[in-house]
Amino acid sequence: MLCQFSFKNFKSYKETTTFDFQATSIPEFSDSLIVSEKGDALLPVGVVYGPNGGGKTNLLSALSCLISTVVKPVYELEKTRAKIIIQQSVNAAPFLFDETSGEMPTEFEVFFRQGKNEYRYNLSVYNEEVIEESLYWKAIGGKRPGMVFEREKTEIILGASIKKAGINRSVNPKMPYLSFLAINYDILVIAEVQEWFESCIVRNYANPVADRQLMLLNDEVYRRRIIQALNDVDIDMSGWRYDEGNNELYTQRMINGKLYELKFSDESDGTKKMIAALPVILLAIQEGRLLIIDELDAKLHPKLLRYVISLFKNTKVNKKGAQLLFTSHDMTTMKNTVFRRDEIWFAAENRNHESEIYSLYEIRREDNERVNSTAAYNKQYMEGRYGADPYLTNMLAGGEW
Repeated sequence: MLCQFSFKNFKSYKETTTFDFQATSIPEFSDSLIVSEKGDALLPVGVVYGPNGGGKTNLLSALSCLISTVVKPVYELEKTRAKIIIQQSVNAAPFLFDETSGEMPTEFEVFFRQGKNEYRYNLSVYNEEVIEESLYWKAIGGKRPGMVFEREKTEIILGASIKKAGINRSVNPKMPYLSFLAINYDILVIAEVQEWFESCIVRNYANPVADRQLMLLNDEVYRRRIIQALNDVDIDMSGWRYDEGNNELYTQRMINGKLYELKFSDESDGTKKMIAALPVILLAIQEGRLLIIDELDAKLHPKLLRYVISLFKNTKVNKKGAQLLFTSHDMTTMKNTVFRRDEIWFAAENRNHESEIYSLYEIRREDNERVNSTAAYNKQYMEGRYGADPYLTNMLAGGEW
């Protein structure tokens, strides 16, 4: 489970930027939180709003970049421990709107839970080479983290948990040492960390046709769950069939006792997207994975979007602590009946063309009080009270646009 993610000098983000899945002490939707006996409660959902070009996608890309950097070498050598579902690898790219950032490394730090432990992993890269890297761990609720390893360029220091004779400290400068250890050694703590990275699902559903492959798995129980979920959102499918001869997927409907088929390509855009998205969503919930989706709401009816959000926020359904991080332009779901204030985030550029993020919980009114939990979030956002969309603010004020 993701607790916190920070990064610096990545694409439109120049300064250190932190996205937090650790729940604040606010009372709303407390029954939806991912709770631990010893650790802080975590959020099941995080959504990022903001204008086009504000940095929403780059925020998700930064996390995707770290994940793919760690997973790619392991995947290429067929040493993965979980089913990998990553849309594409993302390369680290620095902030370019000043004279110095292009010569500085891109930095990542991720804090997460796996099993009974918490891990903090740092990676700094420049020109595809690892500059610094470290991994620390502790038991959930523990006070003193222990070093697993530290790396500065080619110099590597091993912690007590993996300091064994025969472990190679010479590694390709372009490969994370974490990936190197996962490929070459059977070390419990490394395996647990690698499993978390491999479990993360990265998706962009702007083109759902490319994401239907999970429907082709030969798993009857999984198949029934997908059909039931589609029926729950009024997509009356009874099944599907894949024709290998013409490489075509057909959806099936039972009408008046007779089975009818329709090409997947002939379904509506919203139906195609839901059919493509649900298998991945259900897999994440079933196995307690982190699901990262850019533009989840594109071509999706707000009612269906709410349904997806509700799956992650319902602890009777989400029993293993799955989490959903997505970007959205849909104002109809920016409501206090859907989200906690600390689940809503905004991304926007400042005057120096640097992207910044902040949560609704962090915003202070003129009287220095936080935004009230009963406020009409979408209405106040459209009025420009939360920032993150200067175009709308100018339009509503009668200015030029």
